[in-house]
Amino acid sequence: MRIQVTFLGTGTSSGVPMIGCQCRVCQSPDPKDKRLRASVLVEIQPDPVSSAVAPPLSQVILIDAGPDFRQQMLTYQVHRLDAILLTHEHKDHVAGLDDVRAFNFLSGTPMPVYAEQRVQTALRKEYDYVFAEQKYPGAPEIELHTIDEKPFFIGGTPVIPVRAMHGPLPILGFRIGSFGYLTDAKTIDYKELDKFRGVEVFVVSTVQRKTHRTHFALSQAMAVAEFVGARQTYLTHLSHCIEPHTELAAWLPRWIQPAYDGLTLFIPG
Repeated sequence: MRIQVTFLGTGTSSGVPMIGCQCRVCQSPDPKDKRLRASVLVEIQPDPVSSAVAPPLSQVILIDAGPDFRQQMLTYQVHRLDAILLTHEHKDHVAGLDDVRAFNFLSGTPMPVYAEQRVQTALRKEYDYVFAEQKYPGAPEIELHTIDEKPFFIGGTPVIPVRAMHGPLPILGFRIGSFGYLTDAKTIDYKELDKFRGVEVFVVSTVQRKTHRTHFALSQAMAVAEFVGARQTYLTHLSHCIEPHTELAAWLPRWIQPAYDGLTLFIPG
């Protein structure tokens, strides 16, 4: 398969710039320092079986739907979405789910959302009107699919969940073919991290250089990336507490670079 990844957002929970902040990162004129909440769009195009057979259907999968979901869909002209994968239930990763109603109107079908049972419980509480027996007209239609640490398929696309810890909270990263994505992690067991071995592109989060209570510090993210050994690693979920994009990119080795909103990658599956 062939994979196209677009970074729809690369910022931490407050986004960059942060409301009211006058720091040099928040005041930077560089578009690469304008970071919406972290999310990626993964488009999978299966390899054709033969010229005599109709090509397999592609899949368009979103990882996380935070509060900037609507803006991201409009900015990057996303007209089709086949499924949403959720890493965990924090607001900066699920707060945009109300806007899936637009895709419901376009497709005439519920939006498949893949999440752990605990995350689903949080969604049912947060979006009680979505799951009510008597729903008002126009409410989003969401079809929940329960996942855990076992591999599963979205359509014909295999997905490998990877367990990590966001402080005390269990979360999931995902491997899709030769692409690996791990955000909001603070700790991860080596046997889980080993599931990312062999990916071409690896994405890992960090919020700052200094130690953080629930996220990798920059040095920890770099150590994780070195263990995974991908050809190229990108940093996401960056806060205003780390230097501006151009400075960080110049300091880092070429095989690990900060992602930025709108960055698009083409990865062999």
